[in-house]
Amino acid sequence: MPFAETYATEDTVLQTARALAHELGLPCVSPGAGSVLRLLAAAGSAKAVVEIGTGTGVSGIWLLGGMRPDGVLTTIDVEHEHQRIARRIFQEAGYAPSRTRIISGRALNVLPRLADGAYDLIFVDADTTEFAACTEAAQRLLRPGGVLIVNGAHANGRISDPSARDVDTLTVREMLKAIRESDEWIQAVIPSGAGLLAAVKC
Repeated sequence: MPFAETYATEDTVLQTARALAHELGLPCVSPGAGSVLRLLAAAGSAKAVVEIGTGTGVSGIWLLGGMRPDGVLTTIDVEHEHQRIARRIFQEAGYAPSRTRIISGRALNVLPRLADGAYDLIFVDADTTEFAACTEAAQRLLRPGGVLIVNGAHANGRISDPSARDVDTLTVREMLKAIRESDEWIQAVIPSGAGLLAAVKC
């Protein structure tokens, strides 16, 4: 295991959330990737954060750990049961209900209802088929200097393999290329967990 993954430590609540995700067959951010989420939230003094893909609350706990004490995490997921678990996890971690806004539904239906330029950080942990639409929405939703983070930038280890031509890998490549070539983002790929694309809105 890479040192960055063992360097990041998780408390009992996070370990419980991770175990529940495993039981449900849900992927979740690695400890190393989670520590990057917390770091970027803290570096930007994030108060308003959007998370696409609640899961069992693993990434949400990491994000809340870096956000301002008065910050609110808006987290979106299509699975009610996952969100029920996440709500309990957030409570067990000591976060008041007012710190989270849990929205059930497809991200592509929910994002258009969110306010322009109102968010400090957006974390996308969705199906690759939604990457393009989510990153496009992030451009509208983030304030200048706001941060977009997309999980899965390594495309399951296939991103640098020129022979990998499956739909998921091609979709990730297209998203990475579009962000890199845009004048609206300052970007980097962080090699933690499944790979994180991080981009600051200019």
